Amino acid sequence: MQGSIVSESVRLIVNAYVQLRDRQAIEQLREHRRLLREKLQAIAGGDFDPSRSLRLIDSDLSEIDAGLARLQ
Repeated sequence: MQGSIVSESVRLIVNAYVQLRDRQAIEQLREHRRLLREKLQAIAGGDFDPSRSLRLIDSDLSEIDAGLARLQ
């Protein structure tokens, strides 16, 4: 359920940036999520399982990429 909320939040943000035709803001959002994903992967292991967070970030990245495609 929480994953849907996060995806909806990102969807709304991306939609707003698309309406504003703000490619730079969407690209910055994508870069932030990409770096966050890298950091989570780097600390994975032991008692920490980032798989749920990584799935949410992947979902965010898909939404962000779809927004960028709409600006083409």
